[in-house]
Amino acid sequence: MRLFFWKDFLDLIFPRNCPLCGKSLFDFEPCLCTICQGTLPRANFHLRAFDNELTAKLQGLMPVNRAMAFIRFTKKGKSQKLLHLLKYRNKPEIGEEMGRLYGITLAQNGYEGEWDIIIPVPLHPLKQKRRGYNQSERFAYGLSQSLKIPAKELLERKKFTETQTKKSRLQRLENVDEVFDLKESENVSGLRILVVDDVITTGATLCACANVLLAYGAKHVDLATIAAGGQ
Repeated sequence: MRLFFWKDFLDLIFPRNCPLCGKSLFDFEPCLCTICQGTLPRANFHLRAFDNELTAKLQGLMPVNRAMAFIRFTKKGKSQKLLHLLKYRNKPEIGEEMGRLYGITLAQNGYEGEWDIIIPVPLHPLKQKRRGYNQSERFAYGLSQSLKIPAKELLERKKFTETQTKKSRLQRLENVDEVFDLKESENVSGLRILVVDDVITTGATLCACANVLLAYGAKHVDLATIAAGGQ
């Protein structure tokens, strides 16, 4: 009884609301309300993971295997608001929730056991210190919970890069050239790896990470993001 009292008291002082619609959350809703979960602009790239518009985009950048995204980016839509809250409004729980929800979808479609490890795209230490967390790592953690596959930050970012937002495809490729490396003492030889990020546009960042892992002997590398498209 005392536990329920304190929970009700905390909910009164610090109410839990859906970040998209503002409605109060039920106990069984970790981050988004059920209605907002159901109206997310979900993509179905996982249904044709080897042959879709994302894999076509990545041709020539890496040996393409599977590429997927949970939702489609729409300007001024729910996906843009979620990404903005995640990256700029100190809402790491959104990344974890997106991973958890997408992991459930992937598990329901036969993806359990498809990878040995999930690796997030790393932030530069200065940027991570400023933000307080790596949004891609939060997404990886949510996926890990649902898929029961370990997630670990095995890559490091060697150079601080400028934002990719207003760069062309060629400029994005040049911006991430020789930026990433495998952390010292880590080994990915023979592993089936899922590399994850918050959003895929040209795919330059994800492919740079994938190529590093392949160069160190990974068996194959798949890619997954919260959203596809955007800036």
